[in-house]
Amino acid sequence: MTGVRIAGVGLTPFGSHEGREGRDLFAEASLAALADADVDPHDVEHLNYGNFMGAFAERQGHQAPLMVEAAGLQCAGTRYEEACASAGVAIREAVRAVRSGEADVLLAGGMERMTNLSTADVTESLAVAADELFEVRAGVTFPGAYALMARAYFDEYGGDREDLAHVASKNHANAVNNEFAQYQREISVEEALDAPTVASPLGLLDACPITDGASALVLVSDEYAAEHDLEAPVAVTGTGQGGDRAALQDRADVARTPAAADAADEAYDDAGVTPGDVDVAEVHDCFTIAEVAALEALGFYEPGEGVGAARRGETTRDGRLPVNLSGGLKAKGHPVGATGGSQMAELTRILRGDHPNSDAVPDATVGLTHNAGGTVASAVVHVLEVAE
Repeated sequence: MTGVRIAGVGLTPFGSHEGREGRDLFAEASLAALADADVDPHDVEHLNYGNFMGAFAERQGHQAPLMVEAAGLQCAGTRYEEACASAGVAIREAVRAVRSGEADVLLAGGMERMTNLSTADVTESLAVAADELFEVRAGVTFPGAYALMARAYFDEYGGDREDLAHVASKNHANAVNNEFAQYQREISVEEALDAPTVASPLGLLDACPITDGASALVLVSDEYAAEHDLEAPVAVTGTGQGGDRAALQDRADVARTPAAADAADEAYDDAGVTPGDVDVAEVHDCFTIAEVAALEALGFYEPGEGVGAARRGETTRDGRLPVNLSGGLKAKGHPVGATGGSQMAELTRILRGDHPNSDAVPDATVGLTHNAGGTVASAVVHVLEVAE
């Protein structure tokens, strides 16, 4: 089984791209990744592409061949859909293809275009990632679903809105210097607490924004990297995927996310590392409570301890485990089909030392990404390491 290197990464700025088509966004990210990798597009053997709501936002299904063309490739492509974990799954399958020897060079990532729809239409489109029969028809939306998870957490373990406000403030502070972030501005804990309520106990600043954007990575085998003398210091050493019941009412514990725990266990075992080996992490904070649940599912904290991590300064840029140095979904933005690729691209830049926040972890050698779909009915975890 061959090793997998990240030879290049590419991102568009996240935010509103009025007048631009999705294929244009993915072309920008893909061409940037290929240039960063210094890989000939003709060497790419397959495109693994994540997208969730293209049929709603652009009335365009069957996007993979369009994105192959947009990226200037001469290969087949496959679209992966796993709600907000779409790009994470696309990358996982690319890693598995390289490891198996099926391919030496793949392009993987994703794209989502959202801001051309109204807020109501985006909310309706995203809602189909929940259980349509037993949740969506009853009026459940994702702000409401994550509010239920937050209430369950508070009831079971304690914590309060101020703990969550510290998560929001931390991630906005991290986004200030990230040129790809949608919101490059700080917010105070007080601002987060004073924001209008969206679904109690969550306020507007507990939620990620509606976003357009694309991400892309060039993944290559160790052999290809060596033969072509590529500078590819970051390797994907672990990958894992987990699942859970789609509907909250079918779960044993609404305050926990076992899909993420299962994905993490698989990724740690695959990489031969433990949670204590991780120096920096990018986790799926679509809502502030989601970061809390992730920290515990990933084994960084025991149940009930993660909620105060940001407040205690443990997950800030100068804490013992910096989390979401990119700004996270909360401040960098969440173009759902692209997010898993964005996390991988940002963490690669952090570990390579060319991210604006790399100075927070100058000696980091092990990083982790956590990408979730729905209310974490799907989860993908990757371990990245600086190769010796």
